[in-house]
Amino acid sequence: MNIVSDFEITGWDAVPNGEEGEGPLLSEARVSKRYRGDLDGEGRVRLLMCRASADGPLENAGYIASEQVSGTLGGRAGTFVLHHWGIAEAGAPPRTGGHVVPGSGTGELAGLSGTMEIHVDEDGKHTLALDYQVG
Repeated sequence: MNIVSDFEITGWDAVPNGEEGEGPLLSEARVSKRYRGDLDGEGRVRLLMCRASADGPLENAGYIASEQVSGTLGGRAGTFVLHHWGIAEAGAPPRTGGHVVPGSGTGELAGLSGTMEIHVDEDGKHTLALDYQVG
């Protein structure tokens, strides 16, 4: 099954990783999301981020994340965990990817597996594309 659901960031609490000096800026964030569509629910995310330099362009950045999602997917209720990543590079389109963590599905989503991508359009609208199967 393939779905695409809109989501919005409803909370963002970022903390610098420490004194970085010259070079990449590392930080961590706790993020909350609200999904609407074939996936309807909430996401709680822990992000580890890297920006090439503290005062450099946002395009030169990357993240890795663990996200617990709870709600309904294709009419099935439960929770599951996504592990995902993203890279943004000046002069190139952003790239993202990720997977459902095997065995993380609960309730009617037990046995969930799949892959995912995140897209952000020119207006800043976020969508999750999920290719999945249950069972």
